[in-house]
Amino acid sequence: MGSLQNGLFGGFNGRVGNLVGYMLNGKNVIRTIGHSTKRLSPARKVNCDRMTIVNKFLRPISSFIKVGFRLKVVGTDRNFYNEAVSYNKKHAVTGVYPDAELDYPKAMLSMGTLLKAEKPSIQHVGAEIEFSWEVPADLPWKNQKDRAMVLLYWPDQNQQTHILSGSHRKDGKQRVQIDQNLANERVVAYISFINDDATEISDSVYAGSITKQAQKSTPEIEKLDFNSNKAVIKVPKAPVPPKSDPLSGDKPDSLKNAKSNWIRNVAADTQKPDDPPGNTTRSQNKITNRKAS
Repeated sequence: MGSLQNGLFGGFNGRVGNLVGYMLNGKNVIRTIGHSTKRLSPARKVNCDRMTIVNKFLRPISSFIKVGFRLKVVGTDRNFYNEAVSYNKKHAVTGVYPDAELDYPKAMLSMGTLLKAEKPSIQHVGAEIEFSWEVPADLPWKNQKDRAMVLLYWPDQNQQTHILSGSHRKDGKQRVQIDQNLANERVVAYISFINDDATEISDSVYAGSITKQAQKSTPEIEKLDFNSNKAVIKVPKAPVPPKSDPLSGDKPDSLKNAKSNWIRNVAADTQKPDDPPGNTTRSQNKITNRKAS
C-alpha cells in the first residue's frame, strides 16, 4: 500500500497496483513493475547480454565504485551504480553477441579530476600482492598525500578485495594481503587516488594482471631432527611383492611361472633322442620318479 506525502497531488511511497513510488536523490520517482511478455528483439538481446556481463563484474565491487562514482553523480538524479553500468556497458565490453566479454583494461571504477596513477603495476610478494606506481620528481605538494584506492578482482572466482584509503601517493607502493586459496589464480588490478577530505578523486587505472599459475607440490615433512636441524622428508616407498603363505600353500604368480619354466627345462634336458618332438611322456615320468624319491 502506498502512502501520500504531500496531499493528493504529491508524491507517494510504496506500491499501488503495478506502480511503485520512492525518493531518489531528493526527488519523487514513480515506476512500473512487472515482467514483459514481448519477445526480445535482436537489439534487446544484445543489450541484455551486455548488461549481464557488466553487472557480474560490478556487483561484487559495489562498495568500491560507490566511492569511485559518488562525486560524478553529485547534484543529479542518477546514482553511482547506474553511472558505472552506463559507462562500462558502452566502453568496456568487447566482442559480438553471444560471444561478448568484458575488456578488463578498459573498465572504469572511478571518475574524477585528480591526477591519475602513473605506470602502475602489480607483483606477488610472499602472501601479498604489491601495487607500485611511479612518483614524478615534480609531483605537486598538494598531491603527495593523496591516498591510494586499490582493488583486486579474480574473474574466474568472481571474488574481490580492496583498500579504500591506502598509502600516500608519495610512497609509491601499497601491499594487499590476499586469501591463499586465490594465490595461484588469475587476478586483475585497478588503482585510483583520492584526497584526504574525499572532495576529489582520480580516474581509475588498470594496474595489470597476473595469470593463473600451476601449483607446485611440496614434499611432506615426516619429522624434524632437532639435533642436526634437518627435516626428514617422507618419500613414498616402492610396493613390496606379495609373500607366499606357508599355511595355505598359495604362491605368487612369479613363483608359479618360475616352477613351470624349471619343469619345462628339465624335461627338455632329459628327453631321449628317439622320443618324437613334443613327446615328453618319458621325461615327465622321470621327473615324477625324482619327486617320489
